[in-house]
Amino acid sequence: MRLKYYKNLDGIRAFAAIIVMFFHFFQSVQIDSNSLVNVLKKISVFGQTGVDLFFVLSGFLITRILINSKSSPHFFKNFIFRRIVRIFPLYYLFLFLYFFIAPILLNTQFIPINEQWFYYVYLQNIGATFNWNLNGPEHFWSLAVEEHFYLFWPFLIYFFNQKRIKYLIAIIVVGTIFLRYLMIRNNLGVFYFTFTRIDALAIGAGLSLLELNFVFQKKNKNKFLILLLILVVPMVVFWIKLSGSGSLEVIKYSLLALFYFALIGYVLCLSPNNFVNTILESKLLNFSGKISYGLYVYHPLVFLLVFKYYDFLNWKLQLMLSFTITYLVAIFSYYLFENQFLKLKKYF
Repeated sequence: MRLKYYKNLDGIRAFAAIIVMFFHFFQSVQIDSNSLVNVLKKISVFGQTGVDLFFVLSGFLITRILINSKSSPHFFKNFIFRRIVRIFPLYYLFLFLYFFIAPILLNTQFIPINEQWFYYVYLQNIGATFNWNLNGPEHFWSLAVEEHFYLFWPFLIYFFNQKRIKYLIAIIVVGTIFLRYLMIRNNLGVFYFTFTRIDALAIGAGLSLLELNFVFQKKNKNKFLILLLILVVPMVVFWIKLSGSGSLEVIKYSLLALFYFALIGYVLCLSPNNFVNTILESKLLNFSGKISYGLYVYHPLVFLLVFKYYDFLNWKLQLMLSFTITYLVAIFSYYLFENQFLKLKKYF
C-alpha cells in the first residue's frame, strides 16, 4: 500500500530546524548590553525543543513506514539500506569537515583521533552522558539517539502486532521516565542519553497507530488542540522559569514530546485549505523541510565561521549572513552530494 504523503509535515520539519538554528545563534551572540538580544536569547531557548519535535516526527514517519512494509520481502534489508543512504553520507562528510577542515579555517588545534572515534560509531551521546574523553560536534548527540532507535525499532515492529505495539510504547515511555528519575538521583545527566530521551520517538510512533485507526480527520482536530493548549503552560514554565531544575527533568521531556504529538496530530486533522496548512505548505517552508537535515548538520560550523571572520558586523547582519550561508551550503550539499546517494533508494 502506498503511504499518504503529508506535505505539511515538511513545513513542521522546517520549523524544527529553524528554531534550533535560532537557539544556537542567540546562545552564541556575545552582546550582553543589548536588551533586544537578551530578550531574543530568552525566547530562543525554546528553540532547543526543536530536537524533541524532530524525535516525535521521526518516530511517526519511521513507524508508519515500518508498519506499512511489514509484509514486504526484504523488510529489514530495505529499511536499513534506505536509512544508510539517507543518513550516513552527510553524517560522515560533516565529520570529515569538522575534524580535518574546520581546524584550518578556525585556526584551532586538530582533535586527537582518540577523542574523535566515538562519533564514527554513534557513541557520542553516551560519552557525553558519562563524561568520556571525547570532542566533536555537540549537536550530533541527537543523531546518535535516532540511530540507536533505528537499530532495534524495526525488529519490534516486525514481531509485534498493533495492540502489542501500543503497550510497548507505553512501557517505553514509563520506563524512560523511571530511568530519568534513577539517573538524576545518582547525579547523572539525562539530556543526551538514548534511553532517557527515546520516549519522544516512542510517543511519535503512537501517531502512526492513530493514523491506522483513521483518527486524523477534521472532526478530531479539537481534541488535539485541547491537549496542545493544556500543555502550553507547563512548556512555558519548564523552559523560561524553571529550566535546569533536576526534578523537572524527570517529566519535562515526556511532556514536551506530548506537546509536539498534539501539534502534529492537530495539523494532520486540518483541512487542506486551512491557513495553517497554507503556511506549512508554502514554498519556503516546504523547501526548507526538504533540506532540513543539511540545515541541522551544517549550521553550528557555519555560525562559528561567521562569528570568527565577520565579528565586526552587528548581530543582525551576522544573523542574516549565518542563515543565508547555512541555506546555501545545505542547498549545494543536497543537490550536489546527498541527492546522488538518495537516488539509490529506488533499489531498496
